[in-house]
Amino acid sequence: MTLKGKVALVTGSSQGIGQGIVLRLAQAGADVVINYRSHPEGAEETLEKVKAIGGKCYLAECPQSQAYTVQADLGNVDMVRELIAESIGHFGKLDILVNNAGIEKHAPFWDVTEADYDAVLNVNLKGVFFATQTFVQHLMETKRPGKIINISSVHEDLPFPNFTAYCVSKGGMKMFTRNLAVELGALGITINNVAPGAIETPINTKLLNDPEKLGALLKNIPLGRLGQPQDVASLVAFLASSNADYITGSTFFVDGGLLWNYQEQ
Repeated sequence: MTLKGKVALVTGSSQGIGQGIVLRLAQAGADVVINYRSHPEGAEETLEKVKAIGGKCYLAECPQSQAYTVQADLGNVDMVRELIAESIGHFGKLDILVNNAGIEKHAPFWDVTEADYDAVLNVNLKGVFFATQTFVQHLMETKRPGKIINISSVHEDLPFPNFTAYCVSKGGMKMFTRNLAVELGALGITINNVAPGAIETPINTKLLNDPEKLGALLKNIPLGRLGQPQDVASLVAFLASSNADYITGSTFFVDGGLLWNYQEQ
């Protein structure tokens, strides 16, 4: 599987799952755009890791993948459009868009503020909508096919009490993907969701340091462990490749079996 000659933008890729995706795509030969909002040191770390990959990719012969960092807040539509434009301006094109950036806010439903609701929906759904729209416009102008991979969540299907706005955003992403699979198919553009479960990333630091809560969660995961960013990244790389040309409109769960075994404690 090779992505040599392809250019990929991964939103929210200064750490965690996004960083893992950037590194996996670079290992497959793609040039990558690293996006961050407020973590420039993380973006620089991702950049240095791409530079260090060199010949350690999954190809017999792999040139050094190029990487470029761009700051943008995915909750701001103007910045989203500028992110796409700057990425194209730097590399000359985009072939792959990975909508990874996302946030969550914890609160009982009756205490959710309008500001928190807007923050979650703006990044997780509105930003995804307009990043994808701008990317599709670029593909149409250049008359090329392309790949869109959204990082959704098991919570596009699984209720998550006290995170209603987050669940709403991921449920919206599910229908967004299904609808665009129909609308974009004739253009040779595929779109799919990758839905992680519990992944060991910085966002879960509090959980990782709470043995009781971690133990309760692990009991719900048939494979008995948290996922790693590379578990998600490997599937993203497959969906971005020509091996997945006949796959569109689907959600792929990367959750160790959590979705079908979960029970609220």
